Amino acid sequence: MSIVGIEALEFGAEDIETGKRFAEDFGLTCIEEGAEGATFEALNGARLAVRGIDDPTLPEAFEAGSTLRRMTWGVAGAEALAALRERLRDQPGFVDHGDSLECRDPNGLAVRIQPTSLRDVELEVTPINQWGDMRRVDQPSPVYERATPASIGHAVFFVDDLEASEHFYRDLLGFSVSDRYIDRAVFLRMQARGGHHNLFLLKLPHRGAGLNHVAFTVRDIHEVIGGGLAMNRRQWSTFIGPGRHPVSSAYFWYFNSPLGGAFEYYTNEDYLTEAWEPREMQHSLESFTEWAIEGGIDADTRRQKKPEA
Repeated sequence: MSIVGIEALEFGAEDIETGKRFAEDFGLTCIEEGAEGATFEALNGARLAVRGIDDPTLPEAFEAGSTLRRMTWGVAGAEALAALRERLRDQPGFVDHGDSLECRDPNGLAVRIQPTSLRDVELEVTPINQWGDMRRVDQPSPVYERATPASIGHAVFFVDDLEASEHFYRDLLGFSVSDRYIDRAVFLRMQARGGHHNLFLLKLPHRGAGLNHVAFTVRDIHEVIGGGLAMNRRQWSTFIGPGRHPVSSAYFWYFNSPLGGAFEYYTNEDYLTEAWEPREMQHSLESFTEWAIEGGIDADTRRQKKPEA
């Protein structure tokens, strides 16, 4: 329907300087910096703001500590915004700013909707040679010194009420269901045609509302590895990865973030259309990871990190 992209993520951080250093090392470009924090962007113009945890411009947090405080989604234009205005006006915390809308989702997160300002990004992506499909000829695969995220691809949240949260994004904002973990979680994408998910809502026993991770798209598996090694050189700890998700086919590498939750590089996710039939699966280790390296790869040895490291 009308949601076309993730425009911005705003974080409240207990340690602003560490949060800023993490965002820069992750490969985002700083476009604004001041005493109150800094704003970074991906190649397509999607923004990430780092502010103090007590910054008065941020909405109230939906969990304690450093975390995401507001998520902004872009719509195609004024007509799409007007349609959502009628759908959202009865939601908690609704504010009509004229050129944008804001409310709280059922999980307590502040959500803003505005006309998109994202840019198209064209990147050279070196082909992968496979059996019977040799597209890379007289050309080596690239080696990246670091990652430069193209966009903010998705976010994952722990939710208190899975049914209510799915209703908000599916029925009010027009998201499509891609896949489902029975009685546990749902993968949602913004449009009928698009990447496997832009939102993943997960309900776990004994875990209230909060941020699990945010994910940034990079061009290929080589950039996932190059970005991961660069983060390792800068002493940021791996949550898990590199690895591959069978549910979406994506290659990934997650890093523990001082801004809250984890930050992920990913690529090669499934592209779905109206013909896709959502699957219902049991939530399990096997459905989450086909394979994964615990602790990451050491940038010096290029081997799996030892537990003592």
